[in-house]
Amino acid sequence: MKPSIELFNLIKSLSKSEKRFFKLSSSLQSGDKNYLKIFDFIESKYKYDEDELKDAFKNETFVRHLPSEKNHLYKLILKSLRSYYSEQSVSSMLKQEIKNVEILYNKALYKECEKFVSRAKQLAKNHEKFYYWYELLSWEKRLLEEAYESGEFNRNLDELVDEEEVVISKLRNLAEYQVIYSKINLIFRSGGFTRTNEERNIVEGIADYHLIKGKNTAISTRASSICYYIKGLCAATNRNYQDSFQFFNKTREILDKNPEIKADSGQRYVMTLSHLLRCYIDSGDFEKSQELIADMRALESKKGFDSMDIRVRVFTTSYNLELMLLHAMGEFEKSIELIPEIEKYQGAFGDKVNKEQEILFTYNKAYSYFGSGQFKRALSYINIVLNDNEQNLRQDIYSFSRLFNLVLHLELENYDFLEYSIKSTNRYLNKQERKFEVENVCIKHIRKLSKGVQNTERILILENLKDELAELLNNPNERVVLEYFNITAWVNSKIHKLSLSEAVKQLVVLNRLAEY
Repeated sequence: MKPSIELFNLIKSLSKSEKRFFKLSSSLQSGDKNYLKIFDFIESKYKYDEDELKDAFKNETFVRHLPSEKNHLYKLILKSLRSYYSEQSVSSMLKQEIKNVEILYNKALYKECEKFVSRAKQLAKNHEKFYYWYELLSWEKRLLEEAYESGEFNRNLDELVDEEEVVISKLRNLAEYQVIYSKINLIFRSGGFTRTNEERNIVEGIADYHLIKGKNTAISTRASSICYYIKGLCAATNRNYQDSFQFFNKTREILDKNPEIKADSGQRYVMTLSHLLRCYIDSGDFEKSQELIADMRALESKKGFDSMDIRVRVFTTSYNLELMLLHAMGEFEKSIELIPEIEKYQGAFGDKVNKEQEILFTYNKAYSYFGSGQFKRALSYINIVLNDNEQNLRQDIYSFSRLFNLVLHLELENYDFLEYSIKSTNRYLNKQERKFEVENVCIKHIRKLSKGVQNTERILILENLKDELAELLNNPNERVVLEYFNITAWVNSKIHKLSLSEAVKQLVVLNRLAEY
């Protein structure tokens, strides 16, 4: 193994119980266990240093072939993890059962083999593991041939062929849904919402696809859950939260009614809850939002949701959405109080937190400090977003960060820099396939405000901006900006000399009154 941090990362990813199991497994082995010395050394370190490792064991013979010792340790840890999880995941159990079937068949123990096939097939059927189900049917046919040769004709081969065709149909149906999901997910991951006519046409094409719009087109529970999830994503990319809520709620209902499938679809279930949470936030149902955050965090103690990837997913989505919820409520001080807790988890999970969620955390931290009037601190975070080189991911965040950046410089009275920044922002937006009119209007008025005008003229400019925004934000496409930056509340805060928190809370009250 080359000098790298692969072994270090694997060891550091182990839980206490996984480490204990590895040590116990190793204690049963005979011979030299130099790999345990390496394991203990690496496990005690906070960062990996190959030279430090070599120096620690410079008097040991095994250090001469350290790469092979590291490689051996890496494989042993993986072997230990396979054993540890052999009874904890359906896929692992089925792989093990199929291996048992193969062993028994090769020993001509056909009766015993048949029992294993029957038991494993029922497990695969209950959990809709179609690949394993199909493979077990192949073994069942081979056993049937052996039975025929022994003069036993108590089962018809046609029954197995018919069952095989059903499984193939379910497998093909599920695979097609997964391809469709990949297409809509690409749009959502890259931009967060549809920005161009081309993207809207792709989403409309997916929503109009016969497997999506048709009735009873999903022929398995797993496929049905993906179907409604895709419908929810189509609606979410177009910011149609009413339809989005119905579809994601249906996805959740299907998985809740089928615990075997739910336990094997952990990431989809967590993401379903996160989309429902966005719907609650958008509708102003803050109480339901808080309940759903608690539901998400409670998942970690449940079967199928205790793996590291699910724990990271629950952390990132629940905390990012909690920040968004607090922003929507105007509770900026509370969102700042949450940041140390978030950063503690970020440090613990390290690079297991994906790039998209890191960008969202950074943006949300910036907005938290902005809402509490700490503009310099907010600017330091927004600069991290703007200087990020991964600009193909979540273009929505990057684009609205540009507008946010201008507002921050205006608040800091960096008027000389603002002129340059406005030109830079306009150049960037002009290169985009979709530029929102809200952005144009805001930039136009920010330029006027950056001239250092007197208070009376300043209020007049802000009043004009408020009027133009009120008209523009009647358009659902233009209202997208409010999910990232409550420009209406900010303008109100400047006109009426309120804190942003007070301005947001006033709008919340007005929106609730409008519903009645």
